[in-house]
Amino acid sequence: MNDDIACSGFFSASAEDTISCLDKFETTGPFQWFFGNIFESFYNFGYAITHPSLWLSWVNGFDGAEDKQALMRFIYYGGSQELFFVIFTAFLMMTAYGFWRNNFMWGVVRALEGFANTVGRFMAWAGLLMVLQQIVIVFMQRIFTAADITLAFGAPLTKDVSWWAESLKFENALIVALCATYTFVQGGHVRVDLVYSKVKYRTKRAIDMFGSLFFMMPTSVLVWMYGWYFMWRNLINPPVSASDTLDRLMLKSRAVRWSVETIGFSPNGFNGYFLFKILLISYSAMVFLQAIAFFYRSYLERKEGPESEGKYLDKDSLGEGEEAYEGTH
Repeated sequence: MNDDIACSGFFSASAEDTISCLDKFETTGPFQWFFGNIFESFYNFGYAITHPSLWLSWVNGFDGAEDKQALMRFIYYGGSQELFFVIFTAFLMMTAYGFWRNNFMWGVVRALEGFANTVGRFMAWAGLLMVLQQIVIVFMQRIFTAADITLAFGAPLTKDVSWWAESLKFENALIVALCATYTFVQGGHVRVDLVYSKVKYRTKRAIDMFGSLFFMMPTSVLVWMYGWYFMWRNLINPPVSASDTLDRLMLKSRAVRWSVETIGFSPNGFNGYFLFKILLISYSAMVFLQAIAFFYRSYLERKEGPESEGKYLDKDSLGEGEEAYEGTH
């Protein structure tokens, strides 16, 4: 039990067979654990920024033991309690400052919504690519009876027709994962409304604030936690899991090697299924950022009144004369 272990050092133990005094404080109760982790997040963030080689050296090479250990640290802390509290504390600080300086909060809203719109508008072109690619596949299969399709822009890419056909799944996943927040900003998601339309303006904004904090954020965190280790299990061996401690991962680092998943559903089919796992992580991160933007927008619109509804909102338009169709689902 930690109660029986002596503590030395505040943030990290300074002697063997001891724990840090902050860690011991966090084990004395749930409130101590919560506020202790918030306080510790400042140290963790500062230490990570000032010691990037401890968790990023694997990017430049993967030869020595230090690089392998750095990769394992990156994996561990990428889905860790420590990272959660660093992000949570940053959110609290931004929110507190935004309550004081509403212009700052509006700036965050515009930046995050602009990011979602930019990514979504670019990735939406994957829909056109899917259509064109499917037309080419049909022509090559049914008319020219070709077994391969070559795409040549500089270095030619030659793949079996089935590879191109199965890659349509990935392009569809690009739209689903990376256009979800863009669609949210544009108001394009289907809403099942039983209460929302009947309540007052300020009550609507309160519902939006509650939903962003207690539905969007927790859901995106859960998707990240499951998706993070799911992704790495398809990139390296030996496999890692959320239950692995840092010490256990350090032991695994001795045998770690790249083992990127390249097995398709058919012999000559699409073999980049590890990309779907990366998209899952990207999706959860973008939803979390949009939850922050939606919470801030809802708070500001509630505070400033109905005249601020849609303020700074960059919505697409179908063009003049098409207003009746915009915003319909």
